[in-house]
Amino acid sequence: MGCFGSLCSFVLNLSLIKNTMNPTVKRQFPNFSNELLSEIESTATYQTIKAGEVIMRTGQYFKSTVLVLSGQIKIYREDDDGGEFLMYYLQPGQACALSMICATKNEKSQIMAKVIEDAELVMIPLPLMDRWMMQHRSWYEFVIETYRSRFEEVLEVVDNIAFRAMDERLEFYLKRHQEACGCNEIKLSHQEIASELNTSREVISRLLKKMEQRGLVKLNRNQIEVLK
Repeated sequence: MGCFGSLCSFVLNLSLIKNTMNPTVKRQFPNFSNELLSEIESTATYQTIKAGEVIMRTGQYFKSTVLVLSGQIKIYREDDDGGEFLMYYLQPGQACALSMICATKNEKSQIMAKVIEDAELVMIPLPLMDRWMMQHRSWYEFVIETYRSRFEEVLEVVDNIAFRAMDERLEFYLKRHQEACGCNEIKLSHQEIASELNTSREVISRLLKKMEQRGLVKLNRNQIEVLK
């Protein structure tokens, strides 16, 4: 996510490998041309960040474009009281469209980004982004597709909030987590879910119990198994 400038100020114990081509780049971004991969090799750096680290905060400026090689990153908004609103997850082979837009306009971040699973990121200097749009067709197509897919995902989130009841929102939320991790076991507490859906823990617990009675989920301590 081209999104994570000024990481050094708040990311601890960071493993940094400079200008070392990782074979994972080709595997995760198979549509990149050889010429583009060569430029990434000569200009990019790699950062390994542990789960739990916040790598972008509201109000910061983006200094680079970031590609995700491994792990998972949560993109969300945070209100004045610390409440969270989940927007989407970044998976390997993806970048953050919102960060790209803000970076090219030199605007402050309006999002938060937290590493959910240990992540390896490719950090690309921001000045290269515009130049690559002109020089590399594969980069241009990647950026446009990133914008398109994230726009559709955000629209789906907005529709879900505007037109669905809380029980439907909860099912949609669990489905997104299931798709993001590629698994049926979702390791979240009822309070964490409530915070992201901007409701109370009691409401979430009651709705999850109803889902369990319907055979949709199985509830365990700090873990929800999605059955259907």
